[in-house]
Amino acid sequence: MLIFRMARNETRSSSCDPGLLKNIRWLLLSVFIAAPAFAAGADEVKPLRLCADPTNMPFSSDSPANQGLYLEIGQAVARELGRPVTYNWYKSYFGKRTVRETLLSNRCDAMVGLPLVDDFMGPAVIFSKPIATEGYGLVSLPGRKIASIDDLRGLRVAVQYESSPQNLLALHDDIEKMTVLSPDEGMKALDQGKVDVAFIWAPVAGWLNKTAYGDKYQIVPTEGDHLLWRTAIGFAKNSGELRDAVNAALPGLKSEIDGLFAKYGVPNVAPIKFGALDKPKMTLAAASDQSATASRPSTSDNRSERKASAGDAKEGREVFNGTCAHCHGPDAIQAERHIDLRLLKKRYGDNMQATFWKTVHEGRPSKGMPSWKGIFSDEDLKNVYAYLLTVQQDPNSTN
Repeated sequence: MLIFRMARNETRSSSCDPGLLKNIRWLLLSVFIAAPAFAAGADEVKPLRLCADPTNMPFSSDSPANQGLYLEIGQAVARELGRPVTYNWYKSYFGKRTVRETLLSNRCDAMVGLPLVDDFMGPAVIFSKPIATEGYGLVSLPGRKIASIDDLRGLRVAVQYESSPQNLLALHDDIEKMTVLSPDEGMKALDQGKVDVAFIWAPVAGWLNKTAYGDKYQIVPTEGDHLLWRTAIGFAKNSGELRDAVNAALPGLKSEIDGLFAKYGVPNVAPIKFGALDKPKMTLAAASDQSATASRPSTSDNRSERKASAGDAKEGREVFNGTCAHCHGPDAIQAERHIDLRLLKKRYGDNMQATFWKTVHEGRPSKGMPSWKGIFSDEDLKNVYAYLLTVQQDPNSTN
């Protein structure tokens, strides 16, 4: 507007100067020519596309009220880079499959919170400088001093099933262990007075402590074999320039990131060293196999079903524990009957197989069950079914 106003005034005052009028016309023409170029330059500021899980608090959520630690870190980084943010939502419990389907498929540019370890999808994934550490922590009432395994002797300790803490404490008979399937279950056991300490995944414990328990408990992070990991922002291997720009921005965001850890209750203090990882006398896989075998019916029909599926059941168990265990429990051990897959035979009888295929193909969205068709091959799902056959309870049981 200022240029147009100047041109109008100059035209009035210099109508007798053809040279000046010619210069003004060229000025206006250059503005019209340049305007699209300026607009195109503005459009070239591309958004930073973040990979994120829509339901993974305290790390990320599609809820504007609680966006999560990782999402807000990503937003802060994008702001420092002068870029807007967009999101590609994908469930993180698929593990490496999530990274392949999002980051490595060019559906997003960055994934906050990937484990910074040598064997995590390198060299396909490259990493920023570390942004945090995550791992298991000891949750207890304030004032309880725990600096080593010795301080747990004589106490009742909740440990997550098939976790590093469970392995670590397995040989310590002087510690009473209570196995739980999730940090939530561990926190409930602690709050109900069933245990003295919960040795569980610290970020989730911190979030629950802040939101559900009014910061009632202290959470002490632990450091040791398979107890603590550094995390970083991950990028596809061809995104070195973006990675370098993010690394340059991170030091200036340190205080803001520290504040976000406090906001979401995630422990961000120095961990205590908790010794070497002890090996249990029996591997957890072997123990769970024995437990499952003890609970299976001994009918000849069931034995033949297991024999027929033995070749696929091992692979099916791996797929199940990598994905389905998120809701249905590791090795299908689940206390909630409505999602206890050990009851499929008892519940559906001869329709078990048909019900399985209908459910995994179509899902049950209203109940939170996604469709797995197109995500897993039918061969994968066939293996899962073969595995589930090996853990079914006796249909004639009254339990």
